[in-house]
Amino acid sequence: MSIKEEIDKLTEELKVYQDKYYKEGVSLVSDSEYDRLTDRLIELEKEHPELQHPDSPTKRVGSDLTNDFPEVRHTIPVLSLDKAYSDEAVLDFFSRSIQKEGGALSFAAEEKIDGISMVLYYENGVLARAVTRGNGEVGNDVTANIMTIGAVPLSLPEPLDIAVRGEVYLNKADFEKLNAAESDDAKKAANPRNLAAGTVRRQKSSEAGRVPLTMFCYEGFWANKEETPSDHLHILSRLKTLGFRINPHLAFFDSDKETARQKLAAAGLDGDPYAFSELDEFIKKKTAERKDLPYEIDGLVFKINELDVRERFGYTEHHPRWAIAYKFEAPQAEAKLLGITVQVGRTGRITPVAEISPTKLGGSTIRRATLHNQEYIDELELAVGDTVSISKRGDVIPAVESVIEKNNEGNTTYTLPSLCPCCHTEIVQIGGLQYCPNYDCPDQVKGRISYFASTDQMDIETLGPKTVELLYDAGILRSIEDIYSADYSGAENLPGIGEKSIALLKKGIKESLGRPFITVLSSLGVAEIGRKSAELLVKNGFDSMNRILNAVDRKDREAFAAIPGFGELTADRIITAFSSPSLRKTIEALSEAGLHMDAADDEKEKSEEQIFSGEVWCITGSFRNFNPRTKALKEIEKRGGRTVSSVTSKTTHLLAGEGGGSKRADAERLGVKIVTEDEFMKAIGGEKENEGNEDGQLLLF
Repeated sequence: MSIKEEIDKLTEELKVYQDKYYKEGVSLVSDSEYDRLTDRLIELEKEHPELQHPDSPTKRVGSDLTNDFPEVRHTIPVLSLDKAYSDEAVLDFFSRSIQKEGGALSFAAEEKIDGISMVLYYENGVLARAVTRGNGEVGNDVTANIMTIGAVPLSLPEPLDIAVRGEVYLNKADFEKLNAAESDDAKKAANPRNLAAGTVRRQKSSEAGRVPLTMFCYEGFWANKEETPSDHLHILSRLKTLGFRINPHLAFFDSDKETARQKLAAAGLDGDPYAFSELDEFIKKKTAERKDLPYEIDGLVFKINELDVRERFGYTEHHPRWAIAYKFEAPQAEAKLLGITVQVGRTGRITPVAEISPTKLGGSTIRRATLHNQEYIDELELAVGDTVSISKRGDVIPAVESVIEKNNEGNTTYTLPSLCPCCHTEIVQIGGLQYCPNYDCPDQVKGRISYFASTDQMDIETLGPKTVELLYDAGILRSIEDIYSADYSGAENLPGIGEKSIALLKKGIKESLGRPFITVLSSLGVAEIGRKSAELLVKNGFDSMNRILNAVDRKDREAFAAIPGFGELTADRIITAFSSPSLRKTIEALSEAGLHMDAADDEKEKSEEQIFSGEVWCITGSFRNFNPRTKALKEIEKRGGRTVSSVTSKTTHLLAGEGGGSKRADAERLGVKIVTEDEFMKAIGGEKENEGNEDGQLLLF
């Protein structure tokens, strides 16, 4: 038998053994025999690496080579889910969806695994990349570590191009065992999710391979749309056929139980059928079962089953409109409602905010909590002075959940003012929300300017909300377009702003002129156009402002509605927004100022000299000129350098600020070049000092 034939034979044998063990829990050979075959294949592959299969079972073992985790852009939507905290909210989602579609719908219900969201990308049937969720647009490539997970197919039985979403997690028993074996208490993980998250980012995949992570898959996206199944149940069935591990605890809801049962059977899936009327029973059952599951779950996910309906419903900037996550009861605490503040957002939306007695919750002290709108206040019959229950929804956003005890001051249910608290224009009701209709309302104007200049938008350094407020109140900035035409000399006399501050502001404004068209478009603050929507517009032919405005003038709603994820409602809102004379005036002024109004302008922009090309940089400590210090990373990346989060043998430079810790010691040990902030500033041709503080406010001189 030739070397190639032996490698081929061992590869196929071990793949069969692994599939049986990881997917069915069946051992076809003894552990010693399995280890002997694996060791032999590793030996042969080391001697003849050119003969190793791309899906070799030895990749399950991992490598002792140090891994970097480069950023990779997702090719599918990787968004979070809208949330519900009661069965009534889930039923409302069902009924709203059915009413919107104007016909019958069905819904799949799956456990929300408390793990790490992962996307597996297969090319021609072979695992090419495993990418973390990241920010939903860009994630980290952790392929080498994910390949060690036995539940993840390294190759498929068909040469498909497909992206598969799932959740990587660690079973409770495995977590307890690993944590008990850890002698250093400081290194013990707080929970299975934290240990799983740390494992997928281990520098050596051989170390990741020693942690028994596993994965459930729940969504598939075929590159060839003709190969995509017709509904979610058949996606799950297809994924299972392809060798992916799907959660067996599937539930399915339809108008009646028998119809749900038939649809599950037609897809060849085991699952529990339910009628819509049994939702409360289902949620109670899953809540009771939660503690006995072998893994952690923090909720349930309900999805529209029909894929054509999902396509029509599309996405918001943050979540799909065709799914919702029911979250189990969030941690709660008691507080007294001291007052209600009314805020006016940049779109004019009126939002009541509860001012509460300082209350510790989830590791932090809460003083304010959301109240959503008047309808929500009415439902709670909430009055100032009441004792209320608060929670952190999604473990992040403080919210008032209920009234525990009514006040004894005689205060009745709070009512929002009829006039805008800022400009005193009469508030209007749109749906369940209240709005100030005055486009020139000072709070709205300040909000639009601050949003336009923010780090995630045009990134005009030092022009934070506090500076915007000072300049607005002084009459210097009264619109977005004023940023580029205002006379800032008068600002030198404002409290906290000096000559140096103005110079830095002007420099930031000049730099913003080079931002790409997509950034300009998303920075205008149109409610339906965030960055993802702007990218979709450009990708689908609306790659200049003129093309957008021409379609708006034609009222070509079909052209906008045809964009994947948009739909008719989004199309109507875009047409309404861009028909506004005020927005048209802003766009015209920004165009005259020299901002990019065509994607073609982006290619003409001269890029920074690539002085860091081929170099790998890490940063540590704090800096005078880069606050937050991620701004230093941007300077490196736009000059061709690659940035990493830790010092390894591949790191070429460490940018060291004040108070750096272990990274500097690692750099010295590995012989990495250490660069001071002053040296770095000289290299990039900058002499910036005291540029701004972390919230974007001009520093006071």
